[in-house]
This record gives sequence, C-alpha cells and structure tokens, in this order.
Amino acid sequence: MLDVVKVASYISRRYEREFGSPIDEMKLHKLLYFAQRESFIQLDQPLFATPFQAWKYGPVLVQIRSLYKQGKLTKSLSPKEIAPYQAVFDKVFEQYAHKDAWSLSSITHGEISWQKARVGVPAGENSDALIEMEDIRKDAHHIKLRRYLLSHLQPVL
Repeated sequence: MLDVVKVASYISRRYEREFGSPIDEMKLHKLLYFAQRESFIQLDQPLFATPFQAWKYGPVLVQIRSLYKQGKLTKSLSPKEIAPYQAVFDKVFEQYAHKDAWSLSSITHGEISWQKARVGVPAGENSDALIEMEDIRKDAHHIKLRRYLLSHLQPVL
C-alpha cells in the first residue's frame, strides 16, 4: 500500500503535466476514489489505507482536502513505488481524468459504497460517515464483471 499523500501528490502533478492546468479539489478526490477502486479491480488490494468520508458531492479524503488547500501536496512516489500500480493510474487517467468534476461526482453517486455510507444523511448535507473499504471492493467487483462482459460481447449483425 502507498501513502495517500504521495498518491494525491502524484495525481495532482500528473494531471497538471497532462492537461496543462492544476487539478481542482473535487476532481482530485474523485480520481483518488477511482484509483482506490481500480486497485481493487486490477490487484485485489487497496492502493492506500486512508478511508473516504461520504460527503454530499461524493467521496472526500479530509487529510488531502487540508493539504490541497495549503498547497502541500508535494510528496513524491518513487519509480519503484509507482511500478506495481502504473496500470491502475493509467486506467484512471484514461477513463476519468478528462471528465469534469461534476460528471465524476455523478458517477460516484452511483457507487454502492457511497450510497450505503449516506443512508440516513439528508441530501445536500455533508457527512463524516466513512465509506467502508469492503464496499469499495464490492463496487470494484461490479465494474470488473461489467468490463469482462463488455469485452466478451459478440457484435449483433
């Protein structure tokens, strides 16, 4: 597992390098969530141990929120640390990084893990309820199954 601050820093720097502008905070949280889920899909293990909170616009890592606001996402992942997760990061950037933050928020609202953590929380209110790692694993399983089925569909003539 990796240090979540290093992962957030890596995503921030890579985003700026690839898109030519700083990543906004909401998009960063969503890409971190998708990276966590993608790690379960590809490697059957979490990318980092820090839990997300189920805020009104989707998963949020409070520690990262604070560091982002202070401009302190400056830790680096070494090439050795990145190597086992390179495909995870590449998939997240390929599939999600080009989307706007509000679209990513909508996608996370469809995740069982976020919905389960929000039970009993009024819509439009933030919550410090934690998103369970096992629920993210379940979301990952659904995505992995969907990808498998889509890759094995035969075209209809």
